[in-house]
Amino acid sequence: MKFCKTYQEYMQAQEQKKLPGVGFKKLKKIMKKCRRDSQSLHESLGIKSCPHQCPVCDGTFFPSLLNEMSEILGCFNHRAQKLLQLHLASGFRKYILKLKGKFKGNHTVLVQEGKDLVTYALINAIAIRKILKKYDKIHYSKQGQLFKSQLQTMHKEILQSPWLCELMALHINLRETKVKSKKAAPALLDGCSLAFTDGKPSLTCEIFDSIKIDIDLTCSICMDTVFDPVSLTCGHIFCYSCACSAASVTIVDGLKAADPKEKCPLCREGGVYEDAVHLEELNILLGRSCKDYWEERLQMERVERVKQAKEHWEMQCRNFMGV
Repeated sequence: MKFCKTYQEYMQAQEQKKLPGVGFKKLKKIMKKCRRDSQSLHESLGIKSCPHQCPVCDGTFFPSLLNEMSEILGCFNHRAQKLLQLHLASGFRKYILKLKGKFKGNHTVLVQEGKDLVTYALINAIAIRKILKKYDKIHYSKQGQLFKSQLQTMHKEILQSPWLCELMALHINLRETKVKSKKAAPALLDGCSLAFTDGKPSLTCEIFDSIKIDIDLTCSICMDTVFDPVSLTCGHIFCYSCACSAASVTIVDGLKAADPKEKCPLCREGGVYEDAVHLEELNILLGRSCKDYWEERLQMERVERVKQAKEHWEMQCRNFMGV
């Protein structure tokens, strides 16, 4: 079965959930119209397809795709964030969520929703990749690849979402809890795992044959397994303390105090610290999987935080006294 048909059937099955998707057929029609309307021009110019810059395609194809990607990413982030909020809620917080009507369904329902969200993210990532590949094939160009790079720069790439990483970590945490408790809890995803290669961890997920996620969990600043991990808006993951150091702020002040001009140590993109996301499920997963390292790093972090808190307090006192 062709992917276009598979995708259409999948999205039709999601109609009740009102999930936005890629207008696969519409985008293909735009490219067909380009072929048909420009055929005489192509023949006169002696080329097989559209010129490098095609007003028919470029004026409608890319803007339409960008809007759809924005809607898909926004929907996924919102639903994933809400699900993780419910899963991590406990005690009084869970009680408040119940009163607000946000805590609906049991554990099984939450797990199934997590699975559905990851499937939704991956099948749309495939759809984007295939339609851009089709564009480049028709136009004999690399504009599709360039547009994909631009999506990443604009943070519209769904595979960059920190909430996708969190859902993957959630699955592994639930799977390990299931093994320990020996309860018949449903699996979230069968293709996710935390792997160690030469002592270096990575989070992998392979659901469809045509796509595989492989997230490196080594902090590029301290070159160790990320501790208290945080994802910057560019998608790169660092230890929280390392990210604070790179942003020239103290742990006490936090990343929201970072100057917008401060750049990611890897991609050198600016303004990536203020909306950074703490990866709580990933933190739990790594804490369970690297116990000795985690305990050692925890002690080091406590000492450093106490030191920075003391320096911060002394500075506040000097400012107050005008010294």
